[in-house]
Amino acid sequence: MWPTDPEWGLSPKNTVGIDPYDTTPKHWTIRYTNLLVLAYQSCGVVYGDLSTSPLYVYKSTFSGSLRRFQDEETVFGVFSLVFWTITLIPLLKYVFIVLSADDNGEGGTFALYSLLVRHAKFSLMPNQQAADEELSAYYRPGYTAQDTPILKALRSFLEKHRKSRTFLLLMVLFGASLVIGDGFLTPAMSVLSSFSGLQVHSNALSNGEVVLLSCIVLVCLFTLQHWGTHRVAFLFAPVVIIWLFCLAALGIYNIIVWNPRVLCALSPFYLVRFFQRTGKDGWISLGGVLLSMTGTEAMFADLGHFTAASIRIAFVGLIYPCLVLQYMGQAAFLSKAPDCDIHFVFFESIPRRIFWPVLVIATLAAIVGSQAVISATFSIVRQCTALGCFPRVKIVHTSSRIHGQIYSPEINWILMLVCLAVTVGFRDTNFIGNAYGMACAGVMVVTTLLMSLVMVFVWQQGFLLASLFLLAFGAVECIYLSAALMKVPQGGWLPLALSLVVVFVMYVWHYGTRRRHLFDVQNKVSLKWLHALGPSLGIVRVPGIGLIYSELATGVPIIFSHFVTNLPAFHQVLVFVCVKAVPIPHVRSYERHLVGRIGPREFRMYRCVVRHGYKDVPGDDNDFENDLVLRIAEFVHMEAAEAAANADALRYSDVSLEGRMAVVTRPIDLSRTGLLMRAPMPAAVEQSLAMRAATAAAMATDTSKSETLHSLQAMYEAESPGFAVRRRVRFEIDESTGDRMDPATKEELSALVEAKSAGVAYIMGHSYIKARKSSSVFKKFAIDVAYSFLRRNCRGPAVALNIPHISLIEVGMIYYV
Repeated sequence: MWPTDPEWGLSPKNTVGIDPYDTTPKHWTIRYTNLLVLAYQSCGVVYGDLSTSPLYVYKSTFSGSLRRFQDEETVFGVFSLVFWTITLIPLLKYVFIVLSADDNGEGGTFALYSLLVRHAKFSLMPNQQAADEELSAYYRPGYTAQDTPILKALRSFLEKHRKSRTFLLLMVLFGASLVIGDGFLTPAMSVLSSFSGLQVHSNALSNGEVVLLSCIVLVCLFTLQHWGTHRVAFLFAPVVIIWLFCLAALGIYNIIVWNPRVLCALSPFYLVRFFQRTGKDGWISLGGVLLSMTGTEAMFADLGHFTAASIRIAFVGLIYPCLVLQYMGQAAFLSKAPDCDIHFVFFESIPRRIFWPVLVIATLAAIVGSQAVISATFSIVRQCTALGCFPRVKIVHTSSRIHGQIYSPEINWILMLVCLAVTVGFRDTNFIGNAYGMACAGVMVVTTLLMSLVMVFVWQQGFLLASLFLLAFGAVECIYLSAALMKVPQGGWLPLALSLVVVFVMYVWHYGTRRRHLFDVQNKVSLKWLHALGPSLGIVRVPGIGLIYSELATGVPIIFSHFVTNLPAFHQVLVFVCVKAVPIPHVRSYERHLVGRIGPREFRMYRCVVRHGYKDVPGDDNDFENDLVLRIAEFVHMEAAEAAANADALRYSDVSLEGRMAVVTRPIDLSRTGLLMRAPMPAAVEQSLAMRAATAAAMATDTSKSETLHSLQAMYEAESPGFAVRRRVRFEIDESTGDRMDPATKEELSALVEAKSAGVAYIMGHSYIKARKSSSVFKKFAIDVAYSFLRRNCRGPAVALNIPHISLIEVGMIYYV
């Protein structure tokens, strides 16, 4: 398990300058300077949105019928509401409770879901293995309390009833979609609010010109995203920090100058009096108070970019006091200036001498404020993609030191287009604010529901404590959500519409992926059929290694029988590769690969299960072929040693080890494999061998085609020199250990080396998913229309897994689900 600091909750994957996949034992002390650096960076990424809320909270709160109640007591009541809201939800709930529910340093709704899936059988994907449970055990918090009768009953209900697990998944998807919806709304809301200040003391700009200027800034903001969170954080953090100090200074100034009595409004008495005086109008105005919490969910969703300790330090030490002072200062000004333009209350409260400098800082801070939810959107989309709940998109790591910092070009440009459409379409921050509050309240309710389940199943704190948490925070958030629902006709419909679209895409993709997997499970080839073919598998075995990709972690996929039925040749060594996601954030490199054998030894057939967490990127390993050869070689040695140690076992060659898989680490010492790695082959020699495996069937039937294919291989390698070097690494039997090897083991390794020298081919199924004729209309629409459209327009599996096209063989398959 990763060494951690129990006081600060730091892990090496989040620590600057530490490689998260370095397995060498280390003992170090986390320097407080690193913690402060991460806290500094978090100001520019995590808190940009939350720190710009003072631009529009009072404006949105008093924009409706509450305006007629605007006097000192009502203003004090609104401030009391704002103060206790940011104290209860962001401070108490998120900073002190929710951030403790991280999944080994990762946050967000899917992090909570992965914790639940690992502690109970809530997952809908039937590809779990015992080995995965052992892997996940390293990430368990270590609670040993016994299940109470209530906990057992609740666990049994959720595990036995499929509809309850489907509802849980839909709730998670809805929460994730609301975070993505925030990514559509936050940039538009923040930038428009800041530029509206240009209309306070100057009529030079019209509303249309403000919208145009906002669109230009939004385009620039999204263009910067490819720099990565690390660079953007160092660029943006000074802006946010200066902005926060400016907020605190303005708040103190307004308190002293306008109304020092506002300090009394910290008492909840004014909160009670507010509702007594305003009644229904006060309840509807909660939709504006809700905006004081916008960006709070980013603290949890962006947890993978930083650490819980750094986020806590930044919030408690800087964000919270500065926001309280600013809201208090605005309330003091508003209580003594009831005739001010409520649409520009923040800018009206700025002294004329420093108006323009503050406006510039506010504009920059609003631009930065969008970064928090944009980074959170990237994280949420990657989690959804890894767990089979979102179409495949490109994921780019923007930092070599901090693994959680990523960028997705497709998602980035989609966010930009929708943000521009929202900005041009609404043109008014009041309408955008109504939509913004709806998304904020919805995702908080989902987080509270999941947290209560985590407290029961993961923390095992008791059903009563979880119920109190749910009732306390859930009641407050539901009140805010009900107020936001009243504004559905005035813009609140937008996040609902966007979220429903995103949830539909997620669930359809998950449903189609699950049905396709079930089809593979139900139609896999039996081992009896495989054994009946004999060592040659009933066909010609040509030199080379064939990597057959499928989603099956056990058994032989139907694509194999389809392939051997239509082609006259197959490869000397076959490896069935399964790339699967497990419900943990990261799988350590030395636990990532499970290797096993299919059939007797003379078949030369192996299985390799490559496990990835929902924060890992499949296909990110550019040396997969050579690593796979070394792991198979080590597995052969491990298997031989096990057979030699068991003197009472049956003859080794007659034992089928199907289903028995071993975790094979990345070899540090090649002596364990019995192989040696040599310099690359000469290009001319490599070009004459490289395409033999990838074009086995074509070469077996028509040798005239091989020259053309060789020229294509040479052209591809000229364009991709890194791939050429990777393929030309040569393996040899280590003669110093070869004499001590078992003859059968040495023969198997020799066959493996010979096959690698001939080349590697990648065989994948090019599947077409069709609903059965007897299926319902909904299922036909979901599979034949929606799922097929998504598959055609997302990144293909070969691209997602970084498979070279020149060595790819696709086998057409039709899945009737």
